[in-house]
Amino acid sequence: MGTNMINDYFDHVSGNDELNRNFVRPFSGGSRMIQLGLLTPPEALTASLVCFFLGSLVGIYLVWTRGPLILILGIVGVISGFFYSAPPFKFANRGIGELIIGLNFGLLMAVGSYYVQVQSFDAELVFVALPVMFLITAVVYINEFPDYEADRAVSETTMVVLLGRRRAVTGYVVIMTLAYLSIILSVTGGMISPHALLGLISLPLAVKAVDYLRHYYEKPFDLVPANVSTIMAHLITGTLLISAYIIERLGLKAVVALLPLAIVTVMVIVWLHRHIENQRRTFEGIRKAT
Repeated sequence: MGTNMINDYFDHVSGNDELNRNFVRPFSGGSRMIQLGLLTPPEALTASLVCFFLGSLVGIYLVWTRGPLILILGIVGVISGFFYSAPPFKFANRGIGELIIGLNFGLLMAVGSYYVQVQSFDAELVFVALPVMFLITAVVYINEFPDYEADRAVSETTMVVLLGRRRAVTGYVVIMTLAYLSIILSVTGGMISPHALLGLISLPLAVKAVDYLRHYYEKPFDLVPANVSTIMAHLITGTLLISAYIIERLGLKAVVALLPLAIVTVMVIVWLHRHIENQRRTFEGIRKAT
């Protein structure tokens, strides 16, 4: 929460969100809380700092009860989260913002949560987290296409700005390929459970996203199905990898154990699809009217 709000604040300071006319909510253009007058810039900054403070208090408790490794992970998370858009580092302006998000929301969260629970580290965890890391990177990456013009205008050097939209399509294909290739290679190399091949079930969503991006990389509103498919690929693949290890541990009993997870996942996917379709129809109506 702190990272998202500090990003809103500094995107306002740079004029990025004010310049952005091609954003497609909720994928790009920030939360628009400041632009809609729901928060003043100082309020957004204060809320961000409060969130960082509260999160750090929880982190200190975990360091006290679970060990110093959590402190290292926490420092990495706070620094990269705060300075993602804040000076003097502004990681998002240096072409490494996508990498930082992938590491934080992929490896860092997996390693940290695992260590807190079992008080040890297992290298297998890194290989399991790789597809999640690549897919969350892809989510951020494809959401940068609608923001291309505004980012370029304020010199926010995302990977899409660096490559240009046409060449950035190839970058997206590479990221998605690495996500699913990491599952195959990790299984064949014996680094993770063979059941993790379940993660490949979401591959059609990746193919759909690539197809839409190739056709509509310059048309933010028409690109919406690709944004949705990328988010769903990330969500479903992560859920399938969790399911793989539950099946490995419980065998046939896993069917009962996984039923609530499957129901919740389906409900989230259905809600997300309907929400995005409503957004797309609204944007389509606005575009036709103007």
